[in-house]
Amino acid sequence: MTRIVVVSAGLSVPSSTKLLADMLGDATTRAVQARGAEVEVEHVELRGLAHELTDNLLTGFAKPALQAAIDQVRRADAVIAVTPVFSASYSGLFKTFFDVLEQGVLDAKPVLIAATAGTARHSLVLEHALRPLFAYLHAVVVPTGVFAATEDFAGGPELPKRVDRAAAELAALLAVGGGTPSPAPHRTLVEDEFANPTSFETLLKRASEGPTEF
Repeated sequence: MTRIVVVSAGLSVPSSTKLLADMLGDATTRAVQARGAEVEVEHVELRGLAHELTDNLLTGFAKPALQAAIDQVRRADAVIAVTPVFSASYSGLFKTFFDVLEQGVLDAKPVLIAATAGTARHSLVLEHALRPLFAYLHAVVVPTGVFAATEDFAGGPELPKRVDRAAAELAALLAVGGGTPSPAPHRTLVEDEFANPTSFETLLKRASEGPTEF
């Protein structure tokens, strides 16, 4: 069973952020099932966790509902993360949730990034804010991010195409084991060199004797 958690940080009800999150969750379900795998999609809406997130920042402890959401992300095989854009970046609520995750929770985990805003001028938020955030958290970020302005929800073909492409890329990552980095190849020369390093005293002695002639 492939487990996917969709984290959305929309503040209004209804929310374009939640709508995009649902679209991505449905498209990823179809893409994973098309590869012959079973999939379970869970949704984490941060709006209902706002007070618990603030309490966690102040006390360092997660209350039950927030802890349950954190555990969902920990158990997930992949994460879809969707945020509204405020002041040219992700929302504070969105950032706070990923701030309170324990170190290593997203290591090598595939993440599909997405954002919503009123106009298309904010579309680069995916590259200058979201992608660096998840790279710092050691996640494997899907190449295609999905940005949706208000006009994109009017029924045109472009948004569904971007959603399907990103979902297909996420499904492909899951099919190859989540993009987990393979172990580095064995390099005997480097390992032997550092296993028996030259002492500092020997290096000083060589320096005092001057250059060696060949």
